Amino acid sequence: MTITRRTLMAAAAAAPLAPGLAAAQARWQMATGYPDSNLHTRNIQTFLAELQAAGVAVQLHSNASLLPMAQIKRGVQTGQVQLGEVMLSSYGNEDPFLEVDGIPGLVSNFADARRLTDLAKPYIEARLGRQGIMVLYMVPWPPGGFYSNAPLPTLEALRGTKFRTFNVMTNRFAALIGANPTLVQQAELPQAFATGVVNAMVTSAQTGVDTQSWDYARVFTPVGFTFTRNAVLVQKRAFDALPAAAQAAMRAAAATAETRGWQISEEATASTEATLRERGMTIAQASPELMAGMRQISGQMTEEWITRAGEDGRKLIAAYRG
Repeated sequence: MTITRRTLMAAAAAAPLAPGLAAAQARWQMATGYPDSNLHTRNIQTFLAELQAAGVAVQLHSNASLLPMAQIKRGVQTGQVQLGEVMLSSYGNEDPFLEVDGIPGLVSNFADARRLTDLAKPYIEARLGRQGIMVLYMVPWPPGGFYSNAPLPTLEALRGTKFRTFNVMTNRFAALIGANPTLVQQAELPQAFATGVVNAMVTSAQTGVDTQSWDYARVFTPVGFTFTRNAVLVQKRAFDALPAAAQAAMRAAAATAETRGWQISEEATASTEATLRERGMTIAQASPELMAGMRQISGQMTEEWITRAGEDGRKLIAAYRG
């Protein structure tokens, strides 16, 4: 989506400008890989309207229309765009701390996801800060489940499938269960299933709604796979060039967007599953055997992550479990 000048000026008219901020006008660009209907994109739209009221106009390019998903972080870093939204765990090959939220089964509910986020935040900010990037806010996806065309009594049922992956963690998960991992970005999912490139995956019900999964899968089995986070990033150089009042307004709008985003994500868990059901998909109850398999994989992948992350990773997991 592109937020037009007229739309943003209308939002600005609804709220008075803070003193001195009108002079801070800056025409920025923002890229995200998700469609307009996505919960994260809707939250961003409100966030950008609030920035407009603070004198910073931003043109939003959604659904990977400006930059492919994999290029957005680099785009922020180099100044190709000033703002960008990324799924942090997609960059686990750069640093394991960016993918801690992608460990299957480590987090089982939103309260625990919040606690892990707060504990990991200083590590994430420090690492991205060294690349000239600031984290404005982070919001989790609703918990993930399996998409398949037949019931999944155990993880063994996924052995040999062409399993869609989207980060290092899902790739490792697929390998551990004997599936064939295949990297597919969200926008390409319908075609990938239609052409037989993949025939199973794990992701949120929100992604299923975004990609109309009822056209290519029959069963959704929620397992609380992960609460992976999206982060809205800003180039530090661009942020530092803003007047102090505009910087403060951006930080305040980001804090509000984070609170709002967590609430939207939690509410979307039930509503998106309901949409899948209404569209004819079966929402299956995970069997005890399936969940036992998940716990086993979770334990192994957590220990593997600690090995990669070193002493800081051990401290983070100990603090989370404590």
